[in-house]
Amino acid sequence: MPRACHCRWILAALLSAVAVGAWAQAAAPTSQSEPPQSSARRDPFDPLVDSTQPGPRGLPQQLPPGKAGLVISLLRVHGVVKAPSGMIAVVSNQQNRVYFLREGDQLYDGVVERISLDAVVFRESGKDPFGRPIERQVTKRIYPSAGES
Repeated sequence: MPRACHCRWILAALLSAVAVGAWAQAAAPTSQSEPPQSSARRDPFDPLVDSTQPGPRGLPQQLPPGKAGLVISLLRVHGVVKAPSGMIAVVSNQQNRVYFLREGDQLYDGVVERISLDAVVFRESGKDPFGRPIERQVTKRIYPSAGES
């Protein structure tokens, strides 16, 4: 009786080894150049929000030249000039390059909405972390009070 039981264990081990070998051959890719196919399930450790940004603050490495490359959050308002053709805002970027903006000028992430004697109002457009478009109104003053930038 113990010998028959021992034979059953050996037979079960051999059958499982054959089954595992057949499974491994079926799961292995057929050629080295063919990439393994991904499963339909999402990796639970991948973040839901896309945290990969092209550059600092989500900006591309190369911005367009001129006014089209100005980023509203990086602008400083130095002054406002009243001209016969309308109001002109004097602003600078991080590289201390000076630009003259008029109402309606298109910037990298928005547009100049209104220029008054003490502030410039921008309409900033962007995307939230989930990719939905958002728009907000940003007011930059010539002499910002504490807490304003």
